[in-house]
Amino acid sequence: MTSMHPIEKKILLVLKEGETIAPDEIASASGLDLSSVMRGLDWLSAKGLVSISESVEEYISLGAEGVEYVESGLPERRVAELLKTSDYSTNELREKMAPALVGIAIGWLRKKEMADFKDGKLRLTEKGSQPTPDEELLIILKKGTVKRSEIDPVFQEWIKPLASRKNVIKVEEKISREIRLTEKGAGLLTNGITESDEIGQLTSEMLKNGDWAGRSFRRYDVESSVAAQLSAKSHPMTRMIEEIADIFVSMGFEEISGPIVESNFWNFDALFVPQDHPAREMQDTFYLEKPGKAELPSSKIVDSVSSVHGDGGETGSSGWGYKWDPHPASKTLLRTHTTSTTIRRLAEGRKPPIKVYSIGRVFRNERISYKHLPEFHQIEGIVAGDVSFKNLLAILKEFYGRMGFDKIRFRPAYFPYTEPSLEVEVYFEQKKSWIELGGAGIFRPEVTEPLGITYPVLAWGLGLERLAMLRLDLTDIRALYRSDIDWLRSLPL
Repeated sequence: MTSMHPIEKKILLVLKEGETIAPDEIASASGLDLSSVMRGLDWLSAKGLVSISESVEEYISLGAEGVEYVESGLPERRVAELLKTSDYSTNELREKMAPALVGIAIGWLRKKEMADFKDGKLRLTEKGSQPTPDEELLIILKKGTVKRSEIDPVFQEWIKPLASRKNVIKVEEKISREIRLTEKGAGLLTNGITESDEIGQLTSEMLKNGDWAGRSFRRYDVESSVAAQLSAKSHPMTRMIEEIADIFVSMGFEEISGPIVESNFWNFDALFVPQDHPAREMQDTFYLEKPGKAELPSSKIVDSVSSVHGDGGETGSSGWGYKWDPHPASKTLLRTHTTSTTIRRLAEGRKPPIKVYSIGRVFRNERISYKHLPEFHQIEGIVAGDVSFKNLLAILKEFYGRMGFDKIRFRPAYFPYTEPSLEVEVYFEQKKSWIELGGAGIFRPEVTEPLGITYPVLAWGLGLERLAMLRLDLTDIRALYRSDIDWLRSLPL
């Protein structure tokens, strides 16, 4: 007889020829836990003794919002009931019900052709006075969870639209497994299987008391499948931060950090960004109410920055040609880049050479999408002292080379506070293409001279998430921050 584990024998003794059974039923009948049953079934399947068929079924149920909508009606139905008596403008509807619901309702009314606008007012169409299939589906789901396959095809096409609405319905996939004896397994059962008292592991206690004598030993199958051993590992973002930090340190850099809550002055003014620049607007930057005001640096630095903005000061620049206002400079915000940390360090007046780097979170009022997040990480490095543009190119080649990119090229570019400026492109072997992976340049005199710096400052930076997406072959930046345990487990150490 084929050598078998006691778990396999217990499972086979539960099975009957010509019948199918589910794994949880086997667990109940055999006294085994479900994980042992699944492991044993894998072994038996590999030996050709059982067949395992899988099917995926979607189960549909009401979400929290769906429960409420069943009782009070979908937002569009509530508005449709109002429209039965009169046409309404958007503002008039907002007086009748919650403004947030009005926006949702109007969108769905138009999408479902339940209403349209005429002379600035919403009016009901013929379709709007009839129940819609999605409303009827919600009533069906009120009775409890339903298999998708049991739902009428007329209603099935409305599952996706309802699922797109927050917490209205829940769609869960469940895998069903059916176990059946194969001809080979049935033959083995016919010949008879007994649960013998085989020794699976020889212990020191058995050797001492002689309990092993006269008993048979279970043969080991080194080719049998076993459960994956999941070792602990750091999140890929953490690993990349540590890798880049190690590269900087190995190149002789010192790590610096700065406040996340920053002043307009250090985030924009000190970097020669004009006070009417679009990047300062609320649609791009997160301003704070508390604390609403930050303390400005010394009057010497403030006056120098003010002068540079006005007429260029002593830099030889013409400046921006306006009177700089200290009031907006003291406003607080969530920093939009880590350059604010860099410029703070330079303002400390340390003697060159200076080689520092920072890796930190930055914030921009971006709409969340597959390529944008309102919070992300920026990496920045600077070298200050007796250096030149050639030094910058050499440092960049070394830095990106240590990151694993052998082919590097540079393109002229424009950045607000560096001149000359360039973009770094690396050749990504997996994609067989050149990809822009950061910017660099030399800080303009309008940035450095107000801080008393008369030597060149080389600077470069890149977005950590962009690098992570390339390395991990992701097309959606949001995947980096989703709690997808299966994806995290699948990543190599």
